[in-house]
Formats: sequence, C-alpha cells, structure tokens
Amino acid sequence: MVTSPPRVVVVTGVSRPLGARVAARLAADPRIERVVGLDPHEPPPALRAELEDVELIRADPRAASGAFTDLGAEAVVHMAVSSSPDAQHGGRQAMKEQNVIGTMQLLAAAQGAPGLRKLVVRSSTGAYGASFRDPAVFTEDTEPRAVPRGSFARDILDIEGYVRGFRRRRPEVTATVLRFAPFIGSDAHTTLTRLFAQPFVPTVFGRDARLQFVHVDDALEILHRSVIEDHPGTFNVAGAGVLALSQAVRRAGRIAVPLPEGTLSTALAVARNVGLGQIGLDQIDLFVHGRVVDTTKLVREFGFTPRDTAAAFDDFIAAHANGFSLTADRLAAAEQAILDGVRRARAAISEKASVGGDAP
Repeated sequence: MVTSPPRVVVVTGVSRPLGARVAARLAADPRIERVVGLDPHEPPPALRAELEDVELIRADPRAASGAFTDLGAEAVVHMAVSSSPDAQHGGRQAMKEQNVIGTMQLLAAAQGAPGLRKLVVRSSTGAYGASFRDPAVFTEDTEPRAVPRGSFARDILDIEGYVRGFRRRRPEVTATVLRFAPFIGSDAHTTLTRLFAQPFVPTVFGRDARLQFVHVDDALEILHRSVIEDHPGTFNVAGAGVLALSQAVRRAGRIAVPLPEGTLSTALAVARNVGLGQIGLDQIDLFVHGRVVDTTKLVREFGFTPRDTAAAFDDFIAAHANGFSLTADRLAAAEQAILDGVRRARAAISEKASVGGDAP
C-alpha cells in the first residue's frame, strides 16, 4: 500500500554496516526530509562517509523518548539487533541488553511519541528455530515446533512479543516486522559468510541441511519500501529456492569436513580462534537441521521478488573467488585442531562402547 512517505525517520543501529546502509539509502530519498541515526556508539571511520547526509545522535534507547518527540519522528526503523555475542564488548550479557532490553525501551519511547505513524523492526527467520520437528516450509503463521536453543532466536521471540504488545497499545501505527533469512552478498560480512569464505567448512555426518539466504541489496529494498509504503504485519524475507549445505560448499569451491554432530561445536570453537567470530547454537542448529520459509506473502504485499537463494549465494562467491582469509599458520592450526577433535570424539565413542560391554 502506497501512502505519503514520512518526513522524519529515525534509524537505530547505524554504527553497524546494515543499519548505516539503511539510513544512507533513506537519506538519499528526496521524499524524506530528515534521517536521524540513533546509536550509543560512534560509527567507525569506514561508515562515516556513507552517513554524511544522516544526522547522528549518540544515545541509547532510554533517551529515545525525548528524542522522538523533539525530532517529530514519524517513522522508526529498529536495526539495533545483534545476531551473535561479541566477547570484546560484553559477550552474551551485552547482546541481551541490546536486543531485548534495548528493544523494550525503544518501544516504550515509541509508544509515547505522538507523531509516530510507522515502525519497522528487523527480525529473523531464526524465530522459527531449527529442529528435527520442523515442517518442510515455515509460513508467517507457523509456530516453532521446539523452543530454540540459541540465544539469538530466543531474543527474537522476545522482541516480537514486545512488538505485539506495541501493536495493541498503538493500533494506529503501521508496524512491520521483517523476518530476514541469513544475509548474503558480495559485501555481506556475517558469521556464515566468513565461514563459507574459509577453505574448510565443518559439516555433520549424515546431515545435509537446506539453507536459504537473502541478498543484502534485496533486504535494503524491502526495508526502504517498508518505510515509504504501508505494509503492516510480519513477513518472511528470503530468496526463493534452497541450497543444500553440500551444494553451497561445492559452489564455494571449499572442502567439507564431515564431523559427528557432537564434534561440530569443537570445530566451530576452533573457527572462533581463526577469526570467524562467535558461532553459537543458532548457527550450529541451522547447519544440522536447516530452515526454509515461504515468501508468498512478501511478494504479494510488496510487489517485489528478491533474487533467488542460489543467485544471491553466487554473488557472494564471485566476490570471494580470489583467495582465502586464513594465513598458512592459522590454516595449519585449524587442521590440527579439527583432527584432534575427531580423535577425541572417536575415543569417547570407544570408551562408551567399552563401558556398555562391561555392563551386566
């Protein structure tokens, strides 16, 4: 539904690449008079040029109430949602503080903003979890079949719960929740893209998870349309089609390292040590069980079809075709650690078999 675009838009999370790109894209739209980036952290130098036309306010969500009213904010785009803990910035506790408490405070501020007429919230298909009980395809109305193990997925469920409460209190505000599949693309930098950029990709024996991605450029288009048009509701945002994990590894020209499921955590702990960032239970469960969502509602409502998963993944691969990010020393360390993990797993299996054989 097309309506008059908001004159003043506030975007949270502009110290991170995706939030910064959203703010910059909105600032380039001549129909929008003013874009304000709200973030407690200073954007890094690499993002400052991109945010040249964005007014920056360093503040956390607790200060948002006065800011929304003083600015005359008509739309809020909440991008300050972290998908993995950062050990250098408070770990899991800081992640939950930002995701859950930060969203609660932001929505409380939005509730008191009289001129607000639009709210757009970044969510994730992680809300569905990933387990052996999953249906073949999730629609927006499908409930998780099991409580997600991962901290990010649990945060997403809390965030969406707060948005439902906001909708009840401010029904006149158009609230859009976008459940994004994992981001991919030539300039996407996430835990999963860093993993696929390495020469070895740990997988699970006997499993070949079905994966979906969304290209970052298509995600930006959907976010932009959510602001300048009215699209109330919750939407899955993903590229059509699927890639099996084995297909993704082959397309990337990498080598799969099949491991027992229990050993995968060890291998991914090694991945943290070679610079891939924090890989948690959300990513592990995705690699074991996969996740596929239906995007019929998105395409019908927005009149826009994201490029399919395979095409989005190929764009990422083309940008990483000329080399790996591991040094020779780190590669040797990773190989040795993976082999050690396999040996420990085999020893544990042998020990269990021995104990079982001695039982009466």
